[in-house]
Amino acid sequence: MAAAVETLYVISVAAELAGMHPQTLRQYDRIGLVIPRRTKGRGRRYTAEDIAELREVQRLSQEEGINLAGIKRVLELQRAATRLAAENQRLQERLNIYERGRGRVFSAAPTGEVAPLTRFPGSRRVPGQELVPYLPGQIVIWGQN
Repeated sequence: MAAAVETLYVISVAAELAGMHPQTLRQYDRIGLVIPRRTKGRGRRYTAEDIAELREVQRLSQEEGINLAGIKRVLELQRAATRLAAENQRLQERLNIYERGRGRVFSAAPTGEVAPLTRFPGSRRVPGQELVPYLPGQIVIWGQN
């Protein structure tokens, strides 16, 4: 499956799409407000997300009366929230995988083969635990419910 190609805009096009002067974009880049990607020759290339951020900067400045330092902080917090939401999603997925396998017992043979263990003859059920015999040379790992 081919990866999607992201559209990048030169500064003049990005400025026009954001409704700003190219010099404004250069200033925002210098102060770290909206930092575009760079080509090998150091030319600025803006993504659609960058342009959306530029529009948000303009809105916050003109409609909300927030100065550039305040806008920079707002954008930093929005970026951090986005990163944290993505990290939370990844951790939630890992937790779900862990929870689905919780309470299952596996054995690992010296050959590296891992197999789930179920109740064996001779094992007895203890409330909250299950005793599982294992063969010499195997490792048994279990988690509590």
